Amino acid sequence: MASFDRKKHWDTLYKTKETINVIWLQTTPETTLNIIKQFNLPQPAKIIDIGGGDSLLVDHLLDLGYRDLSILDISEAALEKAKKRLGKRAKQVQWIVADVAQFQPTVSYDFWHDRAAFHFLTEEDEIHNYVTTMHNCLNPKGIAVIGTFSLEGPKKCSGLAIKQYSETTLTDRLTPYLDKIKCVTLDHITPSNMLQNFIFCCFRKL
Repeated sequence: MASFDRKKHWDTLYKTKETINVIWLQTTPETTLNIIKQFNLPQPAKIIDIGGGDSLLVDHLLDLGYRDLSILDISEAALEKAKKRLGKRAKQVQWIVADVAQFQPTVSYDFWHDRAAFHFLTEEDEIHNYVTTMHNCLNPKGIAVIGTFSLEGPKKCSGLAIKQYSETTLTDRLTPYLDKIKCVTLDHITPSNMLQNFIFCCFRKL
């Protein structure tokens, strides 16, 4: 049986669906923007958005004056869409085509953001690699924000199984490396008017 090609899956999805129709679309990522405001993240901060793809978060960060931005996604097609949308502003962003489970960063970051990528990692070795990489590349006192489907959320997304988390299980997974600041749950309404419940947790590097 052939192994699953995760990159091909996401490239195909982004090539066949318009951004406005993808179920994770957020026109304004209010939760993340509020967290950035709460922590008064300075404009020179090094920010990486994991699984950022064609997300509109980068547009808002550029509007707010952030210039040290990296967007990582397994799908080159997703990143190309974002570059096209941003036009000349795309040159102000570092674009990284990589599977986060195998990501080997060469720089450190002040702010690690992941909305809806971590829960696609269901194998223990991939989860371990992710958490270790995040810890190693965060600067001292760096902030990590992880958003996953909660126990009340979907069990599958985009045809793939996911791993649900509660505040306890997500915290237990990360607190050997990070100190939990807070967790919140929220509902995301998809373009097709379906409800998805997320848990967002903020952590600071120990």
